[in-house]
Amino acid sequence: MTAPDPTLIPATELARRAAWTIPGESDAYRAARTALLAEEIELRRHLARVAEQRRRLPPGAPVDGERYRFEAEDGTQTNLAGLFGDKATLVAYSAMYGPDRAQPCPMCTNLINAWDGNAQDVDQHASLVFIARAPMDKLKAWKQARGWQAVRLYRDLTDAYSKDWKGVSPDGREDWASINVFTRRDGALRHFWSGEMGGETADPGQDPRGAPDPAALWTILDMTPEGRPDGWYPRLSY
Repeated sequence: MTAPDPTLIPATELARRAAWTIPGESDAYRAARTALLAEEIELRRHLARVAEQRRRLPPGAPVDGERYRFEAEDGTQTNLAGLFGDKATLVAYSAMYGPDRAQPCPMCTNLINAWDGNAQDVDQHASLVFIARAPMDKLKAWKQARGWQAVRLYRDLTDAYSKDWKGVSPDGREDWASINVFTRRDGALRHFWSGEMGGETADPGQDPRGAPDPAALWTILDMTPEGRPDGWYPRLSY
C-alpha cells in the first residue's frame, strides 16, 4: 500500500481552513461536518494514491489479440487490436446481455447511460468500447432505445473474449459484468488492469462493488441521507 505523503498539510487542518458555512446551521452540525470534511479529504488522497499505485503496475501479461473476434455495429469484423483504433490504451466494458437474455442487465444499462456522456471525452485519451454476446441487431436496438450517441458496441462472436476476461461464467451460462484495460506498446498487446472486486471481496452486508464505484448512480445516492437503498437496483423503465 502506498504511504501517505508526509509533506501534505494534515486533512484536519485543511478542513478547519474551509470557509463554508450553511445558513441556520447549528454548532453541532458544523463540528460534525468539519470532521466529515477531513475524512473526505483523506478519501480523496487515498484514491489518488491508489490511482498512482495502479499506474505503477509492472507490465501485464501478453495478450493474443488474434484469439478474439468481434462484430462492429456496421457489420465489419475485427480482432482485439482493432478495438484500439489509433489509441495505445483500450478500456473494455463487458455488459450482461447474452443471447439467452430477453433484456439487457438494468445495472449495466444504467452504467452505460452515464458513460455515454463521457465517451467522447475518454476517447481523446483511450479507446472505450462496450462488448456483449447478444446478436448485433439486439445490441443496436438497445442503443437506439437508450438514445446513446457516443457508445461503441461490439459483439463477441466466439465467446472466447468473454470467457477469458470474465464476461461470462466458466460454463458459459451466466453473463458477468467486467471492466478490463489493455495496452498496445510497440505493437505488443498486454493486459494492464481488471476490476477484480466481486462477491469474494465484499464486506458483510454489502453488495459487491469496485472502488471507486464506476457507476455514477451510487455516487449520487451516497450523497443523500438515505444512502443506497437496500436491495434496490435500477430498472430499464419506470
